[in-house]
Amino acid sequence: MGEIPAKANMVSSVILNPKTGGDPIVSGQTFDIEIQVSNLEAGFFTNAAATYYSAPQQLKNGNVIGHTHITVQDMGNTLNPTKPLVPQAFAFFKGVNDPGNGKGLLKATVTGGLPPGNYRVCTMMAAMNHQPVLMPVAQRGTPDDCTKFKVAGKETGDNAAANDGEKGKAAASLAQSAVDAGPAATAAPAASASASAGAGAGAGAGAGKGGNGGNGGKGANGGNGGKGANGANGGKGANGAKGANGAKQRSKRVFVS
Repeated sequence: MGEIPAKANMVSSVILNPKTGGDPIVSGQTFDIEIQVSNLEAGFFTNAAATYYSAPQQLKNGNVIGHTHITVQDMGNTLNPTKPLVPQAFAFFKGVNDPGNGKGLLKATVTGGLPPGNYRVCTMMAAMNHQPVLMPVAQRGTPDDCTKFKVAGKETGDNAAANDGEKGKAAASLAQSAVDAGPAATAAPAASASASAGAGAGAGAGAGKGGNGGNGGKGANGGNGGKGANGANGGKGANGAKGANGAKQRSKRVFVS
């Protein structure tokens, strides 16, 4: 499991933008997600294809060496859903592999914006090799933060980084390859920050054309999955016409590497 920080060095974060209850974001408009983090030596991000979950957590100056991921999910027609969101379905995902301003301020740019809707944005703090950060005690606040926000305006088309676009498929495929290979096939972690081609692949979500893959048609069991065996929300699946249980997936998917 690696090195564990002291209670005085536990990771904490807060989302600065978008704001809870703030003005809706204009659809199709590029915007930044900003977070403030404490007690994280940010900017350490190993190649997920070679070192995913392959080394224990490490500390520098008493703080966890690592990075954060930012994930955005479409909550449908309400800001207060009563059912848990599907983990494999996301509207935007990014591994933030830089140190930000050096004072804990990190950001991810949502290029091309999002379609109109109700969204939840969350952080996912990770050590250098993409595993969730390990803290010293159970009774504590969470290292992560979430907030909910609205996007208003006209619908926009998908872009190349969408989950069913060329870049999204490439990033998701690389992430799945790292998961399939397992720790036995990985090399020693790099001690410095290196941007992964599958940035943010720690979650391994939204794989295109994979066994449980992301967005597209002809999934064997209906779901979101370009030729995926068991994808969720896909079109023309054996068990789900135009999506799991006949529902249509409305939100655009963005997977940025």
